[in-house]
Amino acid sequence: LQLPLVEGAEIQLQVDEANGVVTAAMVVLADSAVQLQAFAAPRTEGIWGEVSEEIASGISQQGGTADLADGPFGRELLGRVPAQQPDGKVGFQPMRFVGVDGPRWLLRAVFHGRAAIEPEAAKALEGLVRRVVVVRGAEPMGPRELLALQLPEGATRVEPDAPAEAQPRSADDLNPFERGPEITEIH
Repeated sequence: LQLPLVEGAEIQLQVDEANGVVTAAMVVLADSAVQLQAFAAPRTEGIWGEVSEEIASGISQQGGTADLADGPFGRELLGRVPAQQPDGKVGFQPMRFVGVDGPRWLLRAVFHGRAAIEPEAAKALEGLVRRVVVVRGAEPMGPRELLALQLPEGATRVEPDAPAEAQPRSADDLNPFERGPEITEIH
């Protein structure tokens, strides 16, 4: 993925600890965030319609709710996903799932925080998603296979147990899925 720079945004790369592969980019802006992942797709047809139905089914099986809606990118999924709150109780986290089908790829964007529920708060992050470039590569891959991301030059790795002053501002209050260490670059 090639991400545009957005004033005031923090980019956190999520890494699979088992193999060191960067699996997602989380862009945090104020009290909103968007998680970006790219997947392989067939050359001739998009897969977002099918994938969104599977995501909706998974959310329902977890005890959440998921509604299909039309949004600025077409078909969207508005979800309320069960999540543990800071006080230890289980509540619901709003999430907005968007898919963009491209030639041989799918870009999935998951909006968190205010951007998941307030259209005005989502505008800056939606603009970023519109400017993301997916570099699919020529190697054969099965549909839905995650496209590994590459670290940008100059990225700084920050371990989760580093002292607070060494940690960049985080999106913990947004309760994104935890995936281990993050590599963060602030612009």
